Amino acid sequence: MNDAIWKRVTDIGDYILTAKATVRDAAAVFGVSKSTVHKDVTERLPKINPAKAKGVKEVLDYNKAERHIRGGEATRQKYLVT
Repeated sequence: MNDAIWKRVTDIGDYILTAKATVRDAAAVFGVSKSTVHKDVTERLPKINPAKAKGVKEVLDYNKAERHIRGGEATRQKYLVT
């Protein structure tokens, strides 16, 4: 793994932990695809820093559990008549 990828993986992990960000948010901030972010935090980060990878996994699991609520709220706001 070259230095640029190693730095990106650790930076994405830090960002997700501090901002409690989703994969989509991290992809937008770092200018990479959601697939790249997912691969970075699920495959590469555990090899670099297992403790940080565990924390990131907890954040992503929480976001996954909450996504149906966020999606429903977005739809409600879209069709809300003011």
